[in-house]
Order: sequence, then structure tokens, then C-alpha cells
Amino acid sequence: MALTPVADGELAAIVTSLEMRERPKPRPLPASPFRLVRWASPPPERYRTLFTRIGTPWLWFSRLLLDDAALTAIIDDPAVEVYAVTDRAGIEIGILELDFRVAGECEIGFFGLITELSGKGHGRWLMAETLARAWRPGIGRVWVHTCTLDHPSALNFYQRQGFVAFARAVEIFADPRLLGVLPREAGPHAPVLDQPRPTR
Repeated sequence: MALTPVADGELAAIVTSLEMRERPKPRPLPASPFRLVRWASPPPERYRTLFTRIGTPWLWFSRLLLDDAALTAIIDDPAVEVYAVTDRAGIEIGILELDFRVAGECEIGFFGLITELSGKGHGRWLMAETLARAWRPGIGRVWVHTCTLDHPSALNFYQRQGFVAFARAVEIFADPRLLGVLPREAGPHAPVLDQPRPTR
């Protein structure tokens, strides 16, 4: 086996893509104190604020690289649905984005809750709500991808929900913390490598 070096200032992640080809059998939605609220044409800054709040611990950054016009072109597309998870006080604590731009398919583009809610069963509720919206007439495939920079339980979670892995790839990209897109303290599970190495 050979190791592939990753340059200082870059990150590497193994990306696993998973899919469902059949709608799951109906079952009661798990109880939850939260609500899923559709955002129709959200203002870019409001979207970025929630995206950043949910994704910073896992180094989500792709949407933060887009200017307002490019971001709006995606989230205002009639085939893209953006939802916020809100608590009883109306505070936004999660995000869901469904992408129907490919005919017959739904991609779960973004799916997440604030880290304080991890491991408390709320993800099962959000996934049940997600699948209820994703599987609609004309849809024959629902898919999602996750990577090794995400929550360590993410891959197992998707598999437990009925998704089956179908592809794997390695992605190498500039560290968004060094680009100034995310704070340096974001994603401590992936150390920043930009310091001079001691000579031997």
C-alpha cells in the first residue's frame, strides 16, 4: 500500500455516495419538538448564516465561495427546496436542502443540525421528514453523499436509514480555513497544516 501525500494547505476527504432506489415502507414520523419550515427564495445572507452555523464544525464551505448571484441562482431555482429546522422559539437549528434539478432524482444536498443536538435521535426525525418530501411522484432515486470530514456517525446513519453506498472518491481541495472562508478553529478533527516543519 502506498500513501498519497497531501500538500500543506490542502485537505483530503474520502467521499461516499449513497442512494435509495425504492421508497421506504410508510411508518409513523418520529415525535419531535422541532418544525421543518420551507424557505422560499431565502436572502443569500440569511442562507449563509444558517449554512455556516450548521456546517462550520464539519468544514462545509462550498456555498460560502459563491457570490450572491451564483448562490441565488441555486437556492431560488424552482427545483431546489431549502428548509430550516426551527425550535419552539423559532430559532433556526438545522438545514435541509433538496435538489430536484435532475429529472427523476432527488439529491439531499445538505442535511444537518447544530452539534448540540447530535446523538439525541433528532436526526431520525429529520430524515423521516426528508424522505417524506423527497419521494414524490416521478422520483425513482434519492441520493446523498458524505465524507470523512463529516460527523463520524454520518455514513452509518445514512446506511441505517436505508441508503446503499454506490461510489467512493477522494477529494483534495484548498483548506477553507487558510482561505479565510472559515475560522481557523473550525473542524478541529482536521488539523490545519501550514506551519514550517522542523529540519532534521
